[in-house]
Amino acid sequence: MADDLTMPADTCKMEAQEVSRFRELLPDVIEQVVASCDDADSCTHIDYEPIPSRHMVIEIIERLRDILFPGYFARQKIDPVNLKYSMGQSLSSVFDLLSEQIALSFRHDCFRYDLACMNCETQGCQMAIELLRALPHIRRVLATDVTATYQGDPAARSADEIIFSYPGIFAVTVYRVAHQLYMLKVPLLPRIMTEYAHSITGIDIHPGARIGKRFVVDHGTGVVIGETTEIGNNVRIYQGVTLGALSLPPDAGDRLRGKKRHPTIEDDVIIYSGATILGGETVIGARSVIGGNVWLTESVPPDTKVLMETPRLVYR
Repeated sequence: MADDLTMPADTCKMEAQEVSRFRELLPDVIEQVVASCDDADSCTHIDYEPIPSRHMVIEIIERLRDILFPGYFARQKIDPVNLKYSMGQSLSSVFDLLSEQIALSFRHDCFRYDLACMNCETQGCQMAIELLRALPHIRRVLATDVTATYQGDPAARSADEIIFSYPGIFAVTVYRVAHQLYMLKVPLLPRIMTEYAHSITGIDIHPGARIGKRFVVDHGTGVVIGETTEIGNNVRIYQGVTLGALSLPPDAGDRLRGKKRHPTIEDDVIIYSGATILGGETVIGARSVIGGNVWLTESVPPDTKVLMETPRLVYR
């Protein structure tokens, strides 16, 4: 019995010695990892000047959502008496966070690309104020998105349900904020914002896309909307839709950057699940309907239905 009692203690000592031998290997591993940071091809940012924080950008998104949909996501009760006070606190806090992250974004570009001085701190404050001034307009447009979603979805019980739980509304909300920053030529932050929404919802909307009012992304998973896409008013798209570019050569990044590569979708168009529409010269005319799994690389005139032929099922 005595031997049985001592065995666990001996085993633990042996394990502790074994672990310590592994830990003794760490200094050499650390040296190798640090040395790899000097590699010219290594992706690092080791500098005394910080870069924008993805964590803080996510925090900004959450706080802006409190402002865009007052009372829905706030951490405290908002009523008619404290609305002005609460909104003042929220806007002041967002201004501080946003101006700092914008300034870091501009400074990052200044240092990395050896640009002329851009007065980064002043730019950060100016762009933050410009975004906050745009919030009433963004709120009005988002209200049309929510209304269109509710009117087109019999499963929706209320606008509240849509605001709280629909991934399409979250992705479009983040896009509309990010697009405003993109139009102000703020680097880095717009893409960080929309890629965060992409990671949460599976809906990938580039902040450079131009999207009108009453935009609905139904279900949404797998939706891709490229940078130079133009979408009119009252457009509805379903899951798995791609509004993308044609296949590009390896050197396309520099040659085609900023050029129109993605389709134009005019007003009142419906695009069903799995459809793929490609190319900067492709225009889907107003009031058209694009059926599921359709592949398009050429324009469609207004008032057109494009459908796949019914496949023939084979039973064996």
